[in-house]
Amino acid sequence: MDAVQTGGRWSSAQRCGQGAWVGGSEYSSRGYVHRNGPFPGIIDIFGLGGGLLEYRASLLAGKGFAVLAVAYYKYDDLPKSVKTLHLEYFEEAVNYLLRHPQVKGPGIGLLGTSKGAQLCLSMASFLKGITAAVIINGCMANVAGTLHYKDETLPPLGSNLNRIRVTKDGLKDILDVLNCPLEGPDQKSIIPVERSDTTFLLIVGQDDQSWKSEFYANEISKRLQAHGKEKPQIICYPKAGHYIEPPYFPCCQSTLLKDYNGPVIFGGEPRPHAMAQVDAWQKLQTFFHKHLGGEEGTIPAKL
Repeated sequence: MDAVQTGGRWSSAQRCGQGAWVGGSEYSSRGYVHRNGPFPGIIDIFGLGGGLLEYRASLLAGKGFAVLAVAYYKYDDLPKSVKTLHLEYFEEAVNYLLRHPQVKGPGIGLLGTSKGAQLCLSMASFLKGITAAVIINGCMANVAGTLHYKDETLPPLGSNLNRIRVTKDGLKDILDVLNCPLEGPDQKSIIPVERSDTTFLLIVGQDDQSWKSEFYANEISKRLQAHGKEKPQIICYPKAGHYIEPPYFPCCQSTLLKDYNGPVIFGGEPRPHAMAQVDAWQKLQTFFHKHLGGEEGTIPAKL
């Protein structure tokens, strides 16, 4: 690998890694740490909104982690869509974090939501150096575009837009749009989690109206156990929706998605969803500290 060049430095919760070059390839990321390390390292990836979202990474940095927020489309000169993605791009982010002097190793953690959760599941299945992963409302299959890694390809899970239902308020219910990944040719889209030695925490909003997160979590668990792997921890939150954020962020019950040409339902009832966010935030920190090492409660805070 070539030398790593970064456009910033790691220090007290300052941005770093802007436009980092690893091995001659550019990926877009910003990293956050707090105080003196080394710390457990985490890669943070969000969903189909695209861009580089940093707020969760910066909050986790205050909890004793070195966190790298990674964009993968719709940011700077990155692709404008997820039609074709290559895991080598994410592998370079993993290697960058593993080599960083502020990261304690020997492995790192992954944190992903929605499409980001599916990418984290794929990274844990194909890449090395990943010890623990938190999957928030992720899919068991590759979605929304083709995923490549070396000589292997995961096609996107099939879908049927005719299954969209429109509510009286004009919102699109897309819960049944994706095909069942357990049937027919769609099985080729299933992420081979049985290859992974990662420890998983699967967080599920039981009112997720974007896709069938609870079904996917249970199938991931079955697949891991059928191959003799560790049973993942699954935490289900009744009446919580698709977009489970850090505490005190508003419940995102619907959002605009370009692929559906309008607002789609994400689900969730405000009060139970808010309570789920508070609990999940603590649970994922405890999980990462347990499996990656480090001290809990680095900075006393409400978040």
